[in-house]
Amino acid sequence: MTTADQMRIVEAKLARLLGSGPELGLKGQVLAEGGLIQGWVQSRRLVVVVGVSSGQYALVIFTSQTFPVGRVEDLAIDDVIPVDKELKCEIESGDAVLVNIKSGSSTKIMLEMLPGYHTQNFVAEIYRLTDLMRQDRKVAASSPSSETWLNQLRAAKTTDEALSRDLAQRMRVGEGRDTPTLDASPIPQPRSGSGRNTALVDLDADDDSPNTSLNRQEIALGGAAPIAARESVVKYQMALKEEQFTHKQTFTVFCGTWNVNGQSPISQVKAWLAVDEDPPDIYAIGFQELDLSKEAFVFNESIKEDEWQAIVFASLHPQAKYKRVKLVRLVGMMLIVFAKSTHMEHIHEITSETVGTGIMGKLGNKGGVAVRFEFHNTSICFVNSHLAAHVSEFERRNQDYHDICARMVFQNFVPTKSIKDHDQIFWLGDLNYRITDLDTATVKELLQENNIPDLLLSDQFLQQRKQRRVFTGYKEGDITFIPTYKFDPGTDMWDTSEKARAPAWTDRILWRGDYIEQIAYRSHMELKVSDHKPVSAVFKAGVKVIDPVKYRKIYEDVMKKLDRLENEFLPQVTVENTEIIFDGKVQFLETYTKTLTVANTGQVPVQYEFIKKLNDTSICKAWLTVEPSTGFIMPGEKSDIALELHVDKTTAGPLNAGADQMYDILVLHLVGGKDIFITVSGEYQKSCFGASINALCQMTVPISELSVGALMDLEKPPCTGSAISIGGEEPYPVPKELWFLCDLITSLGLDQEQLFLQPGLRKEILAIRDWLDTGLPVDKPDVSIHSAAETLLLFLESLREPILPFTLYGRCLDVSSNYLQCKQVISQLPQNHKNVFNYMTAFLREVIRHSAQNGIDPKIMATLFAGIFLRDPPGTNFGSGLRAKTNQQLLDHRKARFVHHFLINEPDD
Repeated sequence: MTTADQMRIVEAKLARLLGSGPELGLKGQVLAEGGLIQGWVQSRRLVVVVGVSSGQYALVIFTSQTFPVGRVEDLAIDDVIPVDKELKCEIESGDAVLVNIKSGSSTKIMLEMLPGYHTQNFVAEIYRLTDLMRQDRKVAASSPSSETWLNQLRAAKTTDEALSRDLAQRMRVGEGRDTPTLDASPIPQPRSGSGRNTALVDLDADDDSPNTSLNRQEIALGGAAPIAARESVVKYQMALKEEQFTHKQTFTVFCGTWNVNGQSPISQVKAWLAVDEDPPDIYAIGFQELDLSKEAFVFNESIKEDEWQAIVFASLHPQAKYKRVKLVRLVGMMLIVFAKSTHMEHIHEITSETVGTGIMGKLGNKGGVAVRFEFHNTSICFVNSHLAAHVSEFERRNQDYHDICARMVFQNFVPTKSIKDHDQIFWLGDLNYRITDLDTATVKELLQENNIPDLLLSDQFLQQRKQRRVFTGYKEGDITFIPTYKFDPGTDMWDTSEKARAPAWTDRILWRGDYIEQIAYRSHMELKVSDHKPVSAVFKAGVKVIDPVKYRKIYEDVMKKLDRLENEFLPQVTVENTEIIFDGKVQFLETYTKTLTVANTGQVPVQYEFIKKLNDTSICKAWLTVEPSTGFIMPGEKSDIALELHVDKTTAGPLNAGADQMYDILVLHLVGGKDIFITVSGEYQKSCFGASINALCQMTVPISELSVGALMDLEKPPCTGSAISIGGEEPYPVPKELWFLCDLITSLGLDQEQLFLQPGLRKEILAIRDWLDTGLPVDKPDVSIHSAAETLLLFLESLREPILPFTLYGRCLDVSSNYLQCKQVISQLPQNHKNVFNYMTAFLREVIRHSAQNGIDPKIMATLFAGIFLRDPPGTNFGSGLRAKTNQQLLDHRKARFVHHFLINEPDD
């Protein structure tokens, strides 16, 4: 059932309660579905913004027996909140959107919603209406009819109270059952610094108190557990009591960002890093475009890393001694974190991660790097990012931001941590958002007048944040300095080149978390080596410091109470559904999610984990992910586990060939208890992505027109099936899909800058996929050349076996330094593979012939396509550590050298 269908049911309910005459002019605005959070209890609600012709609006909250709502009779009003100038909407974005509706200073409702189009529209509508009410204070309550309809709704709420209670009870308990059946909405997980209160029984209660009589069951509800779950229980209980053994201590954090445009370091940068009177406790210093050389791009090696690091270290505040906490670099993005030497003993669990958002999410010319650690008892994460360039590409910048948030996962933790899972986050970098709606001359004129407020109205970043599209929940200080981009290097003059780019605040610093106060936000005009000016911000951050005496006392008390309860209770859960079926066709490169709800129906906390089946190497098949794979559930609560189904380049081949089926069995293990088996199944829609070269060459019709049996016959090794043809056509020398992709790129123009280096848009890539699978040879889709280029890379990388078969992998690496021997290897290829190799190298040579316009370099192209032509055989393992990294780099270099021969030489040379 669609949202529009649910809206019609809601409107019918309102019309039944109020009537829909012209005097009311009743109209529904937007509707959203979310989980209403009440302490640690959550139940689903439907929320609609309703207005009347008089200009008054209200949030009407409904409860229902089923979701999506099926009948008007099942819908009951749970609450009515007038939209007025006092109403506030606060949101926090993560895996879900936490919407906090307040009236004045008090919270009316707290809803947890899934991120997406409907939630975004719902929140945007509340903001629009509250702004409207603040601007026109005469609106609301001025019309008798508007008061009447609100009173009618309130009366309807009273009438519906019995139905509401009945529906809520059914959702929690279920008729005729002894165990709860909980709804599938997410519930917040407790963690340190979450700021949410719980209604759990405190294990610290005084056993001898005359007013408190806790029996064993009540204490168990607070946190008793079997021995196997002891450590998790202790951590959980200590997190709940954190405020009892910690106190806030203020430290100074300095964040700096600078796009150095590939320039060599200058003698010192104290004008950037040491301008404050007092030395900061922590430095987080981010660079972008540190090194623009081919070596940095291709091999991720740069001598400038050491040079800039030495200059930075020499330029730190002279009144304190610092030690490096961590350095992380990805191509030109580098982040260095320093701390005072005296703080190092209190910094632990240090780790870093990188995310490249270049083409196919691989190349590190754009993306982010991050460093996280625990400082005393506060988790801190620093992120340095460089987002997509060019004025019009704000949507791609938004996409880069969300990709970094989704893919920046710190693996050294169980469960893993993402950026949002920290008490304090500092995000800095060249975000590349520009000034829109104003030409360069107007921008410079406003700057001459020092009219920064008016200029900021056209700032893309502020516009996107206001629309809640990026950096939701983050804060940024007031900008009082002039734009930091773009200058003529070595001067304070705005860009005088032919492109004459408009000045913009591309370089920004934001933060998120409690107990953070920004005390400075500025640029540093003295440093002129780059076309950007460096930016810095200074914060006072409140950090939770542990009192060891109090901690020890509370810890010992928790342990004593747990000791008395061990082995007295067994974990018990109810799983909502043990047979998960993904309806409809599952398509290549698309993500499908279903929720598995596990409810703790016992008297003790439950620790669960998904475990591997006998002889398996992982808990599930590669096309399925389970998140979280481990967890902890308190009595009477539940855990919502996301089962995500995604077929990509590595899993499409076996599914196409029939070597794998979309069916798996998950084993849910309760620590100290039983195992529960859950089946997951779906139907995969075959795609040319993931097929073999031989099979593709024999398909003279789109793959969607083939039966499953015919496709499996074509994919049998060796490929002995007859050609599938229309009108007696012979098999093609190269796959028609490959020809159409190369032709599409050529028709869009090989002169395009950043060709094969800039990523495409996901929706356009999916459109090309559908075109190749179902639509040939109809009109070409309307897409950008970057989307077409990325699709070509994805198509080649998805081939069931690479262009150069695995059997020749070692031979190719051995002869990579000799062009003649490389040609001999190519002559030994199977005919279809040889045709594809010659076709692709000819196409790439044609792309390189346009290098004067598109800036393509043969070495970069060879590096990009080397891993596609010469894919590592299955099971290849380089181990870990520096030696493994070096071995991988040497192999990558030999692969690139092999391919490079054929990009700079004609086949007859």
